[in-house]
Amino acid sequence: MKCPFCSYQESKVLETRLSEDLETTRRRRECIHCTKRFTTYERVERSPLIVVKKDGRREQFDFEKLSRGLQKATERTRVSADDIEEIVNQVEQELRAQATTEIPSILIGEHAAQHLKKIDKVAYIRFASVFKQFVDVEEFEKELRKLL
Repeated sequence: MKCPFCSYQESKVLETRLSEDLETTRRRRECIHCTKRFTTYERVERSPLIVVKKDGRREQFDFEKLSRGLQKATERTRVSADDIEEIVNQVEQELRAQATTEIPSILIGEHAAQHLKKIDKVAYIRFASVFKQFVDVEEFEKELRKLL
């Protein structure tokens, strides 16, 4: 591992820890040349998830895009940024458990909505109204009745 301070090519590992999700390894290192310490993170490189849009277009799954959608739906609610991050992490794990790496966008919305529904019903309705594309009040009422 190259030292970020002096660019020397060798360092020694002082400490290794696994993250809570067991997906990332944190290593505390010390440069053999300048003796400065730094931290590195290791994560398994996975094949990208491809989102298949309703019109057939394909794009790479974007953690931040889902997070932004959830943030918009949870404005002025009790849902925290940590809750949103946890939902996105759970959705990504669920998608990776699928037999394929090509995932319909509607499935992503459904997974996110189900997690959001457990935390805050108002945020759930806001999110569902966008991803289900309610076109009239009757569809909105139908979804509300399911919650009640």
